[in-house]
Amino acid sequence: MSLSASLLEVERLSVAYGRVEAVREISLSVPEGAIVTILGPNGAGKTTLLNALMGILPARGRVRFAGRDLAIRTIEGRVADGMSLVPEKRELFVSMTVEDNLRLGGFRRRGTAAFDETLHRMWRVFPRLAERRTQLAGTLSGGERQMLAMARALMSGPKLLMLDEPSLGLAPLIVREIFRIVAELRDAGVSILLVEQNARAALELADSGYVLENGEVVLQGPAVDLRGDERVVATYLGIRAAAGA
Repeated sequence: MSLSASLLEVERLSVAYGRVEAVREISLSVPEGAIVTILGPNGAGKTTLLNALMGILPARGRVRFAGRDLAIRTIEGRVADGMSLVPEKRELFVSMTVEDNLRLGGFRRRGTAAFDETLHRMWRVFPRLAERRTQLAGTLSGGERQMLAMARALMSGPKLLMLDEPSLGLAPLIVREIFRIVAELRDAGVSILLVEQNARAALELADSGYVLENGEVVLQGPAVDLRGDERVVATYLGIRAAAGA
Protein backbone atom coordinates (compact mmCIF):
# COMPACT_ATOMS: atom_id res chain seq x y z
CA MET A 1 0.00 0.00 0.00
CA SER A 2 1.36 3.40 -1.00
CA LEU A 3 0.96 5.99 1.72
CA SER A 4 1.00 9.75 1.38
CA ALA A 5 2.58 12.39 3.57
CA SER A 6 1.73 12.58 7.25
CA LEU A 7 -1.68 13.99 8.09
CA LEU A 8 -0.92 14.05 11.84
CA GLU A 9 2.55 14.66 13.24
CA VAL A 10 3.20 14.49 16.98
CA GLU A 11 6.56 15.46 18.46
CA ARG A 12 7.59 14.88 22.07
CA LEU A 13 4.07 15.16 23.49
CA SER A 14 3.78 15.03 27.27
CA VAL A 15 0.69 15.14 29.50
CA ALA A 16 0.70 15.43 33.29
CA TYR A 17 -1.95 15.05 35.97
CA GLY A 18 -0.48 17.28 38.65
CA ARG A 19 3.01 15.97 39.25
CA VAL A 20 2.34 12.63 37.59
CA GLU A 21 3.30 12.37 33.92
CA ALA A 22 0.84 10.05 32.19
CA VAL A 23 2.40 10.55 28.74
CA ARG A 24 6.09 11.29 28.25
CA GLU A 25 7.58 12.72 25.07
CA ILE A 26 5.59 10.61 22.62
CA SER A 27 6.29 11.11 18.92
CA LEU A 28 4.18 9.50 16.22
CA SER A 29 2.68 10.13 12.81
CA VAL A 30 -0.44 9.12 10.92
CA PRO A 31 -0.05 9.14 7.13
CA GLU A 32 -2.96 10.12 4.95
CA GLY A 33 -5.10 7.11 4.10
CA ALA A 34 -3.61 4.87 6.81
CA ILE A 35 -4.72 3.01 9.90
CA VAL A 36 -2.26 3.44 12.76
CA THR A 37 -2.89 1.48 15.93
CA ILE A 38 -1.74 2.20 19.48
CA LEU A 39 -1.36 -0.81 21.74
CA GLY A 40 -0.53 -1.11 25.39
CA PRO A 41 -1.79 -2.31 28.77
CA ASN A 42 -4.35 -0.48 30.89
CA GLY A 43 -2.83 2.68 32.32
CA ALA A 44 -0.26 3.01 29.53
CA GLY A 45 -1.54 6.47 28.57
CA LYS A 46 -3.46 5.59 25.41
CA THR A 47 -6.70 7.42 26.24
CA THR A 48 -4.77 10.33 27.70
CA LEU A 49 -2.89 10.63 24.41
CA LEU A 50 -6.07 10.74 22.33
CA ASN A 51 -7.66 13.32 24.64
CA ALA A 52 -4.57 15.51 24.39
CA LEU A 53 -4.58 15.29 20.59
CA MET A 54 -8.23 16.35 20.57
CA GLY A 55 -7.48 19.30 22.85
CA ILE A 56 -9.45 17.93 25.80
CA LEU A 57 -6.32 17.80 27.96
CA PRO A 58 -3.47 20.33 28.05
CA ALA A 59 -0.17 19.00 26.76
CA ARG A 60 3.42 19.98 26.08
CA GLY A 61 5.06 19.24 22.76
CA ARG A 62 4.14 19.85 19.16
CA VAL A 63 1.11 18.59 17.24
CA ARG A 64 0.60 19.37 13.56
CA PHE A 65 -2.49 18.37 11.64
CA ALA A 66 -2.78 18.80 7.88
CA GLY A 67 0.17 21.19 8.10
CA ARG A 68 -1.38 23.33 10.85
CA ASP A 69 0.18 23.75 14.29
CA LEU A 70 -2.54 22.95 16.85
CA ALA A 71 -0.93 24.73 19.79
CA ILE A 72 -3.72 27.30 20.11
CA ARG A 73 -6.54 25.39 18.43
CA THR A 74 -9.63 24.68 20.54
CA ILE A 75 -11.56 21.42 20.46
CA GLU A 76 -14.09 23.05 18.14
CA GLY A 77 -11.28 24.30 15.93
CA ARG A 78 -9.78 20.83 15.66
CA VAL A 79 -13.15 19.40 14.68
CA ALA A 80 -13.46 22.11 12.03
CA ASP A 81 -9.96 21.21 10.81
CA GLY A 82 -11.07 17.59 10.32
CA MET A 83 -10.31 15.71 13.54
CA SER A 84 -12.90 13.59 15.32
CA LEU A 85 -12.75 11.36 18.41
CA VAL A 86 -14.96 8.42 19.36
CA PRO A 87 -14.34 8.07 23.12
CA GLU A 88 -14.22 4.74 24.93
CA LYS A 89 -17.51 5.44 26.75
CA ARG A 90 -19.17 6.55 23.47
CA GLU A 91 -20.96 9.44 25.24
CA LEU A 92 -24.18 9.34 23.26
CA PHE A 93 -27.26 11.43 23.94
CA VAL A 94 -29.20 8.47 25.27
CA SER A 95 -32.58 10.26 25.55
CA MET A 96 -32.45 11.28 21.89
CA THR A 97 -33.12 9.21 18.79
CA VAL A 98 -30.46 7.66 16.59
CA GLU A 99 -31.16 10.19 13.86
CA ASP A 100 -31.03 13.17 16.20
CA ASN A 101 -27.65 11.98 17.52
CA LEU A 102 -26.34 11.92 13.98
CA ARG A 103 -27.77 15.34 13.18
CA LEU A 104 -26.03 16.78 16.23
CA GLY A 105 -22.77 15.21 15.08
CA GLY A 106 -22.97 17.19 11.87
CA PHE A 107 -24.38 20.42 13.31
CA ARG A 108 -21.61 22.53 11.75
CA ARG A 109 -22.66 21.36 8.31
CA ARG A 110 -26.45 21.60 8.69
CA GLY A 111 -28.27 23.06 5.72
CA THR A 112 -25.55 22.03 3.27
CA ALA A 113 -25.52 19.39 0.58
CA ALA A 114 -22.58 17.75 2.37
CA PHE A 115 -24.70 17.28 5.51
CA ASP A 116 -27.51 15.51 3.65
CA GLU A 117 -25.07 13.42 1.62
CA THR A 118 -23.17 12.32 4.74
CA LEU A 119 -26.38 11.43 6.61
CA HIS A 120 -27.55 9.24 3.74
CA ARG A 121 -24.10 7.65 3.55
CA MET A 122 -24.26 6.80 7.27
CA TRP A 123 -27.51 4.93 6.68
CA ARG A 124 -25.76 2.92 3.95
CA VAL A 125 -22.59 2.26 5.94
CA PHE A 126 -24.52 1.38 9.12
CA PRO A 127 -27.76 -0.29 7.97
CA ARG A 128 -28.58 -1.32 11.54
CA LEU A 129 -28.80 2.34 12.45
CA ALA A 130 -31.07 3.01 9.50
CA GLU A 131 -33.43 0.36 10.86
CA ARG A 132 -33.38 2.07 14.27
CA ARG A 133 -33.32 5.71 13.21
CA THR A 134 -36.32 6.65 15.38
CA GLN A 135 -35.22 4.53 18.36
CA LEU A 136 -33.75 6.16 21.48
CA ALA A 137 -29.98 5.77 21.64
CA GLY A 138 -30.20 4.53 25.21
CA THR A 139 -32.15 1.45 24.10
CA LEU A 140 -29.53 0.24 21.60
CA SER A 141 -27.30 -2.77 22.10
CA GLY A 142 -23.61 -2.28 22.85
CA GLY A 143 -22.61 -2.91 19.26
CA GLU A 144 -25.27 -0.56 17.94
CA ARG A 145 -24.11 2.15 20.34
CA GLN A 146 -20.56 1.79 19.06
CA MET A 147 -21.80 2.09 15.49
CA LEU A 148 -23.80 5.19 16.40
CA ALA A 149 -20.80 6.78 18.12
CA MET A 150 -18.70 6.18 15.01
CA ALA A 151 -21.40 7.43 12.65
CA ARG A 152 -21.95 10.55 14.74
CA ALA A 153 -18.22 11.32 14.61
CA LEU A 154 -18.22 10.81 10.84
CA MET A 155 -21.04 13.32 10.40
CA SER A 156 -18.50 16.13 10.81
CA GLY A 157 -16.66 14.90 7.72
CA PRO A 158 -13.34 14.17 9.44
CA LYS A 159 -10.02 13.58 7.71
CA LEU A 160 -8.80 11.76 10.84
CA LEU A 161 -11.00 9.52 12.98
CA MET A 162 -9.60 8.58 16.40
CA LEU A 163 -11.16 5.49 17.96
CA ASP A 164 -10.69 4.62 21.63
CA GLU A 165 -11.27 0.89 22.26
CA PRO A 166 -14.07 0.37 19.69
CA SER A 167 -14.26 -3.37 20.42
CA LEU A 168 -14.55 -3.02 24.21
CA GLY A 169 -17.31 -5.21 25.64
CA LEU A 170 -18.60 -6.36 22.27
CA ALA A 171 -19.28 -9.89 21.02
CA PRO A 172 -16.76 -11.29 18.50
CA LEU A 173 -19.24 -11.14 15.62
CA ILE A 174 -19.90 -7.44 16.27
CA VAL A 175 -16.18 -6.75 16.64
CA ARG A 176 -15.57 -8.20 13.18
CA GLU A 177 -18.31 -5.96 11.79
CA ILE A 178 -16.85 -2.87 13.46
CA PHE A 179 -13.38 -3.60 12.12
CA ARG A 180 -14.78 -4.28 8.65
CA ILE A 181 -16.34 -0.81 8.71
CA VAL A 182 -13.05 0.72 9.91
CA ALA A 183 -11.25 -0.87 6.95
CA GLU A 184 -13.89 0.50 4.58
CA LEU A 185 -13.46 3.98 6.03
CA ARG A 186 -9.71 3.79 5.39
CA ASP A 187 -10.39 2.68 1.83
CA ALA A 188 -12.73 5.68 1.44
CA GLY A 189 -9.91 8.04 2.40
CA VAL A 190 -10.41 8.53 6.15
CA SER A 191 -7.22 8.18 8.19
CA ILE A 192 -7.64 6.22 11.43
CA LEU A 193 -5.81 6.38 14.76
CA LEU A 194 -6.96 3.26 16.59
CA VAL A 195 -6.45 2.57 20.29
CA GLU A 196 -7.29 -1.07 20.82
CA GLN A 197 -6.67 -3.83 23.40
CA ASN A 198 -7.43 -6.57 20.88
CA ALA A 199 -3.87 -6.48 19.60
CA ARG A 200 -4.23 -9.33 17.14
CA ALA A 201 -7.22 -7.80 15.36
CA ALA A 202 -5.70 -4.32 15.43
CA LEU A 203 -2.39 -5.43 13.91
CA GLU A 204 -4.17 -7.41 11.21
CA LEU A 205 -6.10 -4.27 10.27
CA ALA A 206 -3.49 -1.54 10.71
CA ASP A 207 -0.72 -0.35 8.43
CA SER A 208 1.59 0.54 11.32
CA GLY A 209 1.55 0.70 15.08
CA TYR A 210 3.02 1.95 18.33
CA VAL A 211 3.27 0.13 21.65
CA LEU A 212 2.93 2.26 24.80
CA GLU A 213 4.05 1.25 28.27
CA ASN A 214 4.07 3.59 31.28
CA GLY A 215 3.34 6.58 29.07
CA GLU A 216 6.20 6.00 26.64
CA VAL A 217 6.58 4.47 23.18
CA VAL A 218 8.60 1.25 23.58
CA LEU A 219 8.06 -0.23 20.11
CA GLN A 220 6.93 1.08 16.75
CA GLY A 221 6.91 0.03 13.13
CA PRO A 222 4.88 -1.54 10.33
CA ALA A 223 2.05 -3.70 11.64
CA VAL A 224 3.43 -6.78 9.90
CA ASP A 225 6.73 -6.36 11.76
CA LEU A 226 5.02 -5.84 15.12
CA ARG A 227 2.99 -9.03 14.58
CA GLY A 228 6.25 -10.93 14.40
CA ASP A 229 8.06 -9.11 17.20
CA GLU A 230 8.88 -11.49 20.06
CA ARG A 231 7.98 -8.94 22.72
CA VAL A 232 4.60 -8.19 21.14
CA VAL A 233 3.85 -11.89 20.64
CA ALA A 234 4.76 -12.73 24.22
CA THR A 235 2.93 -9.82 25.82
CA TYR A 236 -0.09 -9.21 23.57
CA LEU A 237 -0.51 -12.18 21.24
CA GLY A 238 0.87 -15.11 23.24
CA ILE A 239 -2.37 -16.33 24.86
CA ARG A 240 -4.38 -16.16 21.68
CA ALA A 241 -1.61 -17.75 19.65
CA ALA A 242 -1.29 -20.60 22.13
CA ALA A 243 -5.04 -21.13 21.92
CA GLY A 244 -4.86 -21.35 18.16
CA ALA A 245 -6.84 -18.16 17.62
